[in-house]
Amino acid sequence: MDLSSDEEEVRTFIQVLSEKYNPENFPYGQGVVFLPSPPGSPDKGGLFLPSALVLSDSGIRKAGAGSDIAAVCAHVLELDLSFNQLSDWDEIGTIVSSIPHLDFLNLSMNPLSGVQLNPSMADVFSKVRRLVLINTQVSWDTVHTLTQHTPELKELFLCLNGFNSVSESPAACPSLRLLQITDNQLQDWSEVRKFGLLYPSLSTLVLANNSVGSVSDSKKTLEGLFPKLRSINLNNSGLSKWMDIERLNFFPKLEEVKAKGIPLLQSYSTQERRSLLLAQLPSVMFLNGSKVSEGEREDAERFFIRFYQDCPAQELSDRYHILVSKYGQLAPLAEVDLRPRCTTVNVRCGDRVETVDLRLEQTVGDLTKQLRALLQLQTSGIRLIYISQEMSSVFGPEELKGSSRALHSFNIQDGDEILVIPKSKSRCNSSD
Repeated sequence: MDLSSDEEEVRTFIQVLSEKYNPENFPYGQGVVFLPSPPGSPDKGGLFLPSALVLSDSGIRKAGAGSDIAAVCAHVLELDLSFNQLSDWDEIGTIVSSIPHLDFLNLSMNPLSGVQLNPSMADVFSKVRRLVLINTQVSWDTVHTLTQHTPELKELFLCLNGFNSVSESPAACPSLRLLQITDNQLQDWSEVRKFGLLYPSLSTLVLANNSVGSVSDSKKTLEGLFPKLRSINLNNSGLSKWMDIERLNFFPKLEEVKAKGIPLLQSYSTQERRSLLLAQLPSVMFLNGSKVSEGEREDAERFFIRFYQDCPAQELSDRYHILVSKYGQLAPLAEVDLRPRCTTVNVRCGDRVETVDLRLEQTVGDLTKQLRALLQLQTSGIRLIYISQEMSSVFGPEELKGSSRALHSFNIQDGDEILVIPKSKSRCNSSD
């Protein structure tokens, strides 16, 4: 009997598993391990899959028989089911309950919008320690149901779910260490504050690509909300005031900050951004992904003092005064002209005299080409004799030798003379 088109489209977890890891598809044993039973054992042996299964983008809609899954997944620890068509938590629950040691579960890009997880089914997720729900449009109620039934959950990924608020939960998840909630629509710090209540042991909070516009809590509140937070990522957020950066210091354990692409820093150069950020975050050991050395920190703090020392006293921050008490008032850095240094000399060839500006970083070879073109000499061979106004009476003229030698090594000064002597009978063209 022919199957309908709808039935043909329904692919199960066990079906995809069998297709991908069928021993016939792996004649050399790749990807699967077949464990025969010991002689005399009642166990008939079985097919045991790799500890990490990747079944992404396989059109899976249903689980299939749980007993079949359990028969081959006893040793599976990680499962990637991203980009499938799973839209029923009961089907997901059947898969998970049949994998007794599952540690990592990736359900990203499955259509879970409007689908609620029954708390009576949630216990099957109890062993999961890392859970990825990126772009599933999962609800906060389902997230809270999951976290209440995963007592060992360490990492939770909720990116691209359209969250513009955070709902509260009757129970916290004290085991969670990492929350990544990038690319959502969070704007108010009052919503971010809820993460401190939901996940009191949070060590890493990734808020990149949200529009959070401030860190608007007191020191006491921030210390209590995130007592164990070590890393925060605020890349491409809406922070626009230095006060928001200063308040990050109230997190007692914070040692890593990422704050690229924020409005506050748009008007500064790349080096100014890093120095000003670093000077205001004295406990941070990693800034925007780079380790901070003690030398860099001192340079940044000294830069901070000089950057603000001409501002009116009423505009100077507490951090400025702290750093001045550490280093004292600093003299402005001397301005260094890094433009190539030029010296004006008289070039004499026969009866012709030209005033020439020399770039002293150029070489003798460069000068030879320059003067041959200037004087329109036909010969390729010329000698250059340097005559110093001050020292020629002592040391006499000096020939400029060594085509790769830089002119500044001869200590040429303004007003000195260079005599050009053609090596052939060519004559220097006189001026008209």
